[in-house]
Amino acid sequence: MKVLMVNKFLYPNGGSETYIFEVGKQLEKMGHKVQYFGMEDDRRIVGNEADSYTSNMDFHTGKLSKLLYPFKIIYSVEARKKMRQVLDHFSPDVVHLNNFNFQLTPSIIYEIEKYKKQNRKKVRIIFTAHDSQLLCPNHLMRIPSSNQNCDKCLTGNLSECTKNKCIHNSLAKSFLAELEGRLYRRLRTYRFLDCVICPSFFMEKKFLTKPLFKGKTVVMHNFVDRADKEPQVKQGYVLYFGRYSEEKGIQTLLKACKRLPEVPFVFAGSGPLEEEISQITNIENTGFLRGNELYKVIAGADFSICPSECYENCPFSVMESIAYGTPVLGADIGGIPELIRVGETGELFESGNENDLYRKIKGMWNNKKAFRKYTESCMEKNFDTVQEYCEKLVRLYRGDKADE
Repeated sequence: MKVLMVNKFLYPNGGSETYIFEVGKQLEKMGHKVQYFGMEDDRRIVGNEADSYTSNMDFHTGKLSKLLYPFKIIYSVEARKKMRQVLDHFSPDVVHLNNFNFQLTPSIIYEIEKYKKQNRKKVRIIFTAHDSQLLCPNHLMRIPSSNQNCDKCLTGNLSECTKNKCIHNSLAKSFLAELEGRLYRRLRTYRFLDCVICPSFFMEKKFLTKPLFKGKTVVMHNFVDRADKEPQVKQGYVLYFGRYSEEKGIQTLLKACKRLPEVPFVFAGSGPLEEEISQITNIENTGFLRGNELYKVIAGADFSICPSECYENCPFSVMESIAYGTPVLGADIGGIPELIRVGETGELFESGNENDLYRKIKGMWNNKKAFRKYTESCMEKNFDTVQEYCEKLVRLYRGDKADE
């Protein structure tokens, strides 16, 4: 089977990139052919034999004068042309879309449909919803200026995006994002998707608010690497790893940390709140870690905390902790509760509630006898490996159900 993996970035940049690289490698191990389409970049590590990519465009840092081009941000003639070159050269059986809005634009879907009709070829279009981009213009279901979660765009009121300047606090960028959302909703462009993979039941519920997606969704939690990991002795600390930012619940967590001077915390990551973290004496900030270093820090923790105050989809941090034998204290928001078996692989607290977080940390820290039970439950098979995930994925590619 030939699979064309589509993502705006073709270099390590975040969760969706980790996903496409790992899935791509596994599919090739299984005997399938995989090529990639996205933006050209000096950091690109995968590609296609047609050597066809769109021009690089940074929606985050571009100046206003460079952003007022609807045909680049809302509808890209270049992306359609480059996509067609890859389709003609590779002739895929499946086009697997990931993050494509703004830089590649949904215009590429029309080129896939045109290719199918002109060549009388069946090509399945699969989309993995790494976030809520098809539902919410800023993809977070959150108003950045007020740090409040919001689902008004799901009801069709896309003007809220411009009103609240939801895209990088920019009126112009937010208006363009609103226009993009309005256009493709009116055109019903996403009716061409054959299947929407939702990494959480939470995300599926949001997609099913739109009749267009009914009957097309399937829930597949992300995969996690458990291969050949040596068990680590618990080192007597509580871990947070990830981005140091407001929406991740860091401010609430820091308040709880200050109230627990007897508890040693380790923070592994980076972000805008790093200076505030460094001022708290019972926090050791290791900075950003990856690979075996990160594994050892996760596996050595008595438990980790996922304190998010935004709608997480299927956070790798929760899955990796549990897979590596470390229970998780998670916020009861988004897709986090789906991943934690309360009393077995972790506990939940009310998102944004400092007092509840404080009580739960203290309770877990003082109940050391429970950790053997927690660790044993965590070491069980809780999530799919990438191989198991891709076996399900191939069934979707063929038009079967993933659980058959």
